[in-house]
Amino acid sequence: MDTNLSVSNLAKKLVEKLINNSKELNVLVKKGPLNCTIIDAGIESKGSEKAGKLIAEICMGGLGVINIEKTSTFPNWPLEIKVESKHPVISCLGSQYAGWNLSHKKFYALASGPGRAIARREELFKELQYIDQSKFVYLVMEVDKIPPKEIIEKISNDCKTVTKNIILILTPTQSISGIIQIVSRVSEVGLHKLHTLKFPLKNVDKVYGSAPIPPLASDFITSMGRTNDAILYGGNVEIKVRGTNEQISKLAKDLPSTSSKDYGKPFAEIFKNYKGDFYAIDPNLFSPGKVTVISLETGKTFVEGKLNSNLLDKSFGNEKS
Repeated sequence: MDTNLSVSNLAKKLVEKLINNSKELNVLVKKGPLNCTIIDAGIESKGSEKAGKLIAEICMGGLGVINIEKTSTFPNWPLEIKVESKHPVISCLGSQYAGWNLSHKKFYALASGPGRAIARREELFKELQYIDQSKFVYLVMEVDKIPPKEIIEKISNDCKTVTKNIILILTPTQSISGIIQIVSRVSEVGLHKLHTLKFPLKNVDKVYGSAPIPPLASDFITSMGRTNDAILYGGNVEIKVRGTNEQISKLAKDLPSTSSKDYGKPFAEIFKNYKGDFYAIDPNLFSPGKVTVISLETGKTFVEGKLNSNLLDKSFGNEKS
């Protein structure tokens, strides 16, 4: 893991591209509370697939490549997102992971993006031993309203920068930009699960992921369900690691969403069954549906889990009666 990389500096050109091409990308750039910059990618603006792709790459701190491609894997859902992670531990966990809790009264967000590595307010960064330094703070929030000034003040204080250098990218779950950037987390979800299973992050070399793009939904619960299902039942991740065959075999078996007791229903249905208590859901569910783990030392490949077209059809709204 190269701790000399700056995810903020690497993301800077991508943020500038998003701002400079805002009309083409259907995003709205404006001043927010305390003179911060707001990039609205789906609240008052329409957003776009291209904007979502660019935002996902910003989320990864400029260390990820996102492509939208045609696929025959799921006959009813012909487009998928492919993710290649350079320096996957830093790009996925040090930047893309939505781990910074920013809340004030009725506003709540889990921020992702390069700014997390400047603030380092999460326990995760002690383990990563990664810190970024930049006067510019880039954060992505999956919200449908602009954060209050108290949130801007907190970001400014924690990142030790002036508020005019804070750039917040807002992507509601129901927007096309939001859908793209959420599903682009397929590799990050797999790597986060690997971390919760206590597999050494230093042994991770490469991560590749893919997942289908779900259709837009008019309400939050349906959209949240579909984006989760795209990964839980359509996510396919390949991870190259160092370790013994025994270690890697166990990792592969425990890694996919199929290892969860809650596997087998659309996420929106699971969410409702737990009365909206996100944290009551079995944490083993939050992982790609299928994983391939390759040993760099022995060359052996371990494949576990499965892709579930029927559940995707049910979730995405094309279930046959």
